[in-house]
Amino acid sequence: MRLAASLPFLLLALWLGIGPAWAESRPIEDSAGRAVVVPGRVERVFAAGPPAAIVLYTLAPDTLLGWTRALSPQEELYLPERWRGLPGHGRLTGRGNSANLEAVLALKPDLVVDLGSVGPTYVSLADRVQGQTGIPTLLLGGRLDELPDSYRLLGTALGKEARAELLAGYIEETLDLVQRRIATVPPAERPRFYYARGPRGLDTALTGSINVEAMDFVGARNVAGDAIGKGGLAAVSLEQVIAWNPAIIVTAEPGFAAQVRDNPNWRTVRAVRDDAILVAPQYPFPWVDFPPSVNRVIGVRWLAARLYPALFPEPLEPIVRDFYSLFYGRTLTDAELTRLLTP
Repeated sequence: MRLAASLPFLLLALWLGIGPAWAESRPIEDSAGRAVVVPGRVERVFAAGPPAAIVLYTLAPDTLLGWTRALSPQEELYLPERWRGLPGHGRLTGRGNSANLEAVLALKPDLVVDLGSVGPTYVSLADRVQGQTGIPTLLLGGRLDELPDSYRLLGTALGKEARAELLAGYIEETLDLVQRRIATVPPAERPRFYYARGPRGLDTALTGSINVEAMDFVGARNVAGDAIGKGGLAAVSLEQVIAWNPAIIVTAEPGFAAQVRDNPNWRTVRAVRDDAILVAPQYPFPWVDFPPSVNRVIGVRWLAARLYPALFPEPLEPIVRDFYSLFYGRTLTDAELTRLLTP
């Protein structure tokens, strides 16, 4: 990095007393192939974005300096009391990035972690953060099939290898189970779905978008993707949705699901007529879409059960309980589980 640009931040780091134990440091290769020298003892970690914050919380919550935004009381309800009230410190990556490097330094982290894309843009950002602050910065892959290795890598960096292996193994077993069972269904017989985003349901995500990775993973056919193509997000018209006539609508918007059933225009869509509207659970982190982190693993299992009930006859309740206990450290009551699964 340019020394002139880095020097003010490095001086600030010295003034703040940030001094990782370099004598015990060791190099770790992150998901982007970057060699990052990590302190031998990591106690304070700055999560650059929401996906990293969730993974870090599930692996080593005592190291998490805060969320990228303070959680709402409804979100915190599904976390143990000990971890409620963590501050919001802003984010370095993605839309609405609000944390500057001075704010990062002020928190005195031993490590910065980002999770998501490992493409050139994010590699450049990680290099810039590390170069201008002197704080080692790990970039981890955030797609579903990358999560197990990302957990293992972060576990090595934090000295939490056993815990990381437990979580990585759970993810691998869950995703493998889903893929093996769905592989028995011919592609032409898999359900056609429309993903309704926003209060009007007329924003959607196309095949291949990180926003519908959970749906793509379970082999469902995206009617918008079939018609428009692959990519990111798209705004569509109700006339297009009517023409596509999906058998199932998936949404993370309970308000949309509540009003669409009484809308005479939407009633012409097969999924609405058949009451085949799946509202994804939301707390403490949404099961589909954003943030794209480990919260989507239980979303994959939920989608598989809802879209292929004959292939996944097991009751969801104990599966959800186990996931929340293992990853979030939270034992759900019967009432909480019911509210979660019937948003």
